[in-house]
Amino acid sequence: MSRKFKLRPSPSEIEEITIGGTRMIDRRDFIRHSFNSAAGVIAAASLGSIGFASLLMGTADSAGGDAAVRFWVPSGAEDTAWYGNLHLEPMTKSVFEAEAANSSTGMAGAAGVWSGLPVTVIYVPHEENDGTAAVENKPRFQFGDGYDQSGAYIGYGGDMQEDATYADLAIHNNMIIVFSRCPHLCCIPGWQLVPNDFTADTWYPGGTDSGGNKLFCICHSSRYDPTMIEKNQNRNRTNGTMFEYFGIKLTGGPAPVGMPLIPFEVNGGVIEALPTYIDWYTFCD
Repeated sequence: MSRKFKLRPSPSEIEEITIGGTRMIDRRDFIRHSFNSAAGVIAAASLGSIGFASLLMGTADSAGGDAAVRFWVPSGAEDTAWYGNLHLEPMTKSVFEAEAANSSTGMAGAAGVWSGLPVTVIYVPHEENDGTAAVENKPRFQFGDGYDQSGAYIGYGGDMQEDATYADLAIHNNMIIVFSRCPHLCCIPGWQLVPNDFTADTWYPGGTDSGGNKLFCICHSSRYDPTMIEKNQNRNRTNGTMFEYFGIKLTGGPAPVGMPLIPFEVNGGVIEALPTYIDWYTFCD
């Protein structure tokens, strides 16, 4: 029997949910409901590219919106997730630093939502470890070569550090934000929904599938190393055009490629995402 997970109603559906109406889903339901269950933005597919872009950009401050990334706690995880009491609170760098101090690797991650999109924010002690040899449990962000599904070379992840075009993506504040839609069947990997060897609080260099602290998709066990940045490509599902992006490395499972990064800034301690590369998030409809 499939394990059951509780997901909160999406922000756009809250007014329609009655007390006790939270839906119980299994893995098949998780695939089918995907965005509806976690972020409430699946309707964007019918908006076209302009509507989708507007949705990604959120609402203006004057309309009560902001660019803050907010914690998203699955219903039932309030007592198990380290951020369980912070549902929909703005993410701050200091909160991640405090949690990282409790980790043997100095890493911390959390599921979040930004402009209706599911995201994962990962804190890595990059600045502290970057100047030393890459050894077990001393994580830092790494850069590798990206290849498409046929094995063709796409590009080097480190180019985002050197090319001024991608200045807003360059590693800073010891963090990255990942657009959390699995390129396999568009499920939503979380941090860390299930305990296993892939999600253990361990780290090995090189972007291999061994070790822990992987972003793990519960649907079909695709794994991603959030510390290994590559350049890759994917397809806009609406119009079929291909696009290149910088993202985290796929290390195992059925997904074809890794997931893209979202640029951000820390403003007054609050983590705020930027809508610079909205075409990178169009591989799921």
